[in-house]
Amino acid sequence: AAATREAKPSRRRSADARTRRGRGREMSFGTPGAFGGGGGFGQPAQSPPGVFGAPSPTQPTQVPNPNNDFQVANPPNDGISSLSWSPVANFLVATAWDGDVYCYEVGNDGQAVPKASQKHQGPVLCSDWSHDGSAVFSGGCDNKAQKWDLATNTPTQVAQHDAPIKELCWIKEVNLLATGSWDKTLRYWDTRQPTPALRVQLPERCYALSCSHPLLVVGTAERHIQVYDLNNPNQPFKQLQSPLKYQTRTVAAFPGKSGYLVGSVEGRVAVQHVEDNQQSKNFTFKCHREQSDIYAVNDIKFHPTHGTFVTAGADGVFNFWDKDSKQRLKQMAKCNAPIPCGAFNRDGSIFAYAVSYDWSKGGQDPMAQSGQNNIFLHAVQESEVKPRPPAVRGGRR
Repeated sequence: AAATREAKPSRRRSADARTRRGRGREMSFGTPGAFGGGGGFGQPAQSPPGVFGAPSPTQPTQVPNPNNDFQVANPPNDGISSLSWSPVANFLVATAWDGDVYCYEVGNDGQAVPKASQKHQGPVLCSDWSHDGSAVFSGGCDNKAQKWDLATNTPTQVAQHDAPIKELCWIKEVNLLATGSWDKTLRYWDTRQPTPALRVQLPERCYALSCSHPLLVVGTAERHIQVYDLNNPNQPFKQLQSPLKYQTRTVAAFPGKSGYLVGSVEGRVAVQHVEDNQQSKNFTFKCHREQSDIYAVNDIKFHPTHGTFVTAGADGVFNFWDKDSKQRLKQMAKCNAPIPCGAFNRDGSIFAYAVSYDWSKGGQDPMAQSGQNNIFLHAVQESEVKPRPPAVRGGRR
């Protein structure tokens, strides 16, 4: 069935099922034996030497891995909701519906060493890092955002909403944390203060958020798109309806700050520009479709060097694209479950992606009870992400 419903499926499970899946653990950061052990923060992972991109013979093999990527050991115990990389080192954070926030260190050989985890009082939906890599921010269904100081392994509440926090981002240029919630507000926080520095009303519940300072874009329920210039964050610079006909699932601000991408549950992406004199460059394209089946575009991320981007879909496929030449650069092999989220590391050499049920077919789907939640690390090849010149189109004159 095509995943095009507007309604959010129920995430209820029995207590017995939750117990079988296991509960999250709060552990001492970098302590041997804690969440997989390994070295302290900033110290190399204890893994054999190697070169990232050359699969190790010790890779787990029990999980389908059609792209022959590195599989992360000790993945989350429940549906994976977000992935984010440290901006200064190869530390990867994953959040999950069991309320846990996990941190892994990725070695040069592709091995991911679990380091520690922290706990929310409800499902965790989003994460980001501080610009110096010293802390992780996470938010979710306990209506709170936490700042996890990695050196001291101490979580501190830094934000509060009246409903779950769906998205957040750290804005280093102004040293503020932006949080978007299902309470229909966007709030900015000085994390040293208990009240928001600014509270902005949204037209509907926040579903997606992306920032490339001074551009900040919010996608909400009922297909509203709010575009903000953070030099004047009190009012939206533009308010419009998504050019896509179905629910917004994800947005991604251009690294060059001139526009943004919108992904929907109907297997489409819109390329949008902010300024009126660039509207002729806007276009949409279809993706994540298989014959008559249509799947959600769950996540979109830009490559940090080349400015090309990746889409991750409910069909279990991730694709690399060049918006300027309007080409797909590479389509990867289909995984055995949806890809709810993905992220490039700081230099774009690794793309981490989760293979985990995304609830696009509701709680009765067999995949909802399978308990298969995995993270893979793809060694990015330059041919997959380097821009290409526009294709020469032939045809009759």
